[in-house]
Amino acid sequence: MKVLTYVFLAIQLTAGGAYCQSLHIIPRPMSMAASSGYFSLAGKPPAYVTINSDTLRPIADQLVEAIRSSLGLAVNVHTQANRPGRGEIRLMVDPEAGSGQESYRLKITPRGVEVRAPSPQGVFYGIQTFIQLLPVDGSTQVACVQVVDTPRFAWRGLMLDVSRHFFTVAEVKRMIDQMAAYKFNLLHLHLTDDQGWRIEIKALPELTRVGAWRVPRTGLWWQRQPPLSGEVPSYGGYYTQDEIKELVAYAASKYVNIFPEIDVPGHSLAAIAAYPWLSTSKKLYQVNPGSPFYGEEDNALSPIQDSTYLFLDKVFTEIAALFPFGYIHIGGDECFKGFWQADSATLAFMKGEGLQDVNELQSYFVKRVEQLLKTKGKKLLGWDEILEGGLAPEATVMSWRGMSGGITAAKQNHHVVMSPTNHAYLDLYQGDPAIEPPTYSSLRLKDVYAFEPVPEQVDASLILGGQGNLWTESVPTWRHAEYMLWPRSLALAEVLWSSPDGKDWSDFVVRTETHLARFAKQDINFARSFYDPIIEPILDASGVLTIKLSTELDGLELFYSFDNTYPDHHSAKYRTGEQLRIPTDADTFRVISYRNGAPLGRIITVSVEELKKRAG
Repeated sequence: MKVLTYVFLAIQLTAGGAYCQSLHIIPRPMSMAASSGYFSLAGKPPAYVTINSDTLRPIADQLVEAIRSSLGLAVNVHTQANRPGRGEIRLMVDPEAGSGQESYRLKITPRGVEVRAPSPQGVFYGIQTFIQLLPVDGSTQVACVQVVDTPRFAWRGLMLDVSRHFFTVAEVKRMIDQMAAYKFNLLHLHLTDDQGWRIEIKALPELTRVGAWRVPRTGLWWQRQPPLSGEVPSYGGYYTQDEIKELVAYAASKYVNIFPEIDVPGHSLAAIAAYPWLSTSKKLYQVNPGSPFYGEEDNALSPIQDSTYLFLDKVFTEIAALFPFGYIHIGGDECFKGFWQADSATLAFMKGEGLQDVNELQSYFVKRVEQLLKTKGKKLLGWDEILEGGLAPEATVMSWRGMSGGITAAKQNHHVVMSPTNHAYLDLYQGDPAIEPPTYSSLRLKDVYAFEPVPEQVDASLILGGQGNLWTESVPTWRHAEYMLWPRSLALAEVLWSSPDGKDWSDFVVRTETHLARFAKQDINFARSFYDPIIEPILDASGVLTIKLSTELDGLELFYSFDNTYPDHHSAKYRTGEQLRIPTDADTFRVISYRNGAPLGRIITVSVEELKKRAG
């Protein structure tokens, strides 16, 4: 079945237009030029890899494995030859090969391949580009091309929420592999939340004995049944410190840094379930399984008791030792402060400290945590709510509620990572809700590609880069995580690496289709939602409902029905810009996209009642 799926997809994608694979690189390099001819990996003599530094041996080994797994060819690695030989794939650290440590130069000729870079990391990225040029069809000939490349941003990240649903070490490694292939360099692990504490803290064993487990539930998030009396928490998991060390080392081999998020003071119910004295109310709670609780259960750490900071000191001492990267993310978002406001001791503390409101109290908390992290040699990073009540002196802001928080922080001379919901939240719908797994709001592939991380009104040097976030409330399996990540993460990779001057949506789509064929061959799950029609119901002032259709891609034909039949190319064809009137008594609308005479997207079926709700 997998082979048939791949063959169908390859035919489908090839039909979309020019198929110049030599330039199908994501993210788009700074400059590239195809030339005539091919380099044969199975020529005479057969290809071999040479290196000019022992630091390149791990990279050479990864290249050899990529060639073996893609093409079934065995390639040997040698120390650098005295002079280039035919069939040589030469990897070289060369201080003159670029302006930054992540820069590289790739040259493919019929005689051989050369990757030069100022550092092993640059060579690694050059190798990723070369691997992308390996033919999808199993051919051993690689098109000749010259590439000169360097990234736009130093911060090119993805976030994986492992609290709401736990993912295994093997699954996280698979994500690291996929990230590295597209030159992402930061993996943000959201390790703690109300639904689970996912990392071993040896000084605080209850965090994983209690906090890592919840009662099993499926169904829609926030509509699940709360824990029942006597019910055993059996769903969850956590990473031991040895497993974290393994992940950090594995990521480092792919030039990906992992940094942790310990979400405080809110989103702390799993920690409070383990140690009830951490909260203001001191009540006994269970780890939340996705049932309604916000505002009813106290999921915020008490900001006034020294025991809270002693707890955090123990946590961050062990966290800092496990993650070499310079930042620790402390969350700071969506903190319900109602229990603080209702507590007389907390109000008295605020008065004594001259704090005007609970926002300033949270700022007091964040500033104390910043000082604590500094003693561990780490910088504080938080969601944009840490601006409320006053920003900690050296904090970096990750702006998620649009760009405004990042703009405010940059104007205060703070570093910023842009991660706005309307361009970077990968847990949102990427197609029509009628045929997508349930979530909320919408973020289409084209919206991600339109992301521009640097607002005009700020100092560009303060924008470190950007990040895509995969929250997993509605992502229970790794296969579904891949579905949500790809191809939207391809768009994000290009936004964060490539110059915005060369942005071209149509060209990006053509390149993306080549990579989706590669994903199919590699058994990486992905969404085809960008092929699907976009349905816009319109309800006028007199209550008449009409339907307007559009597509993310140019050149598609749309066919539809109202008569409970399944549309195909013999059905009514939609004319661009028209508003479809709904026939009397029609109860169902269906639509499908075609390209070059063949079905492309999925059939979308929506009831007229649902369309009325959407329009209202």
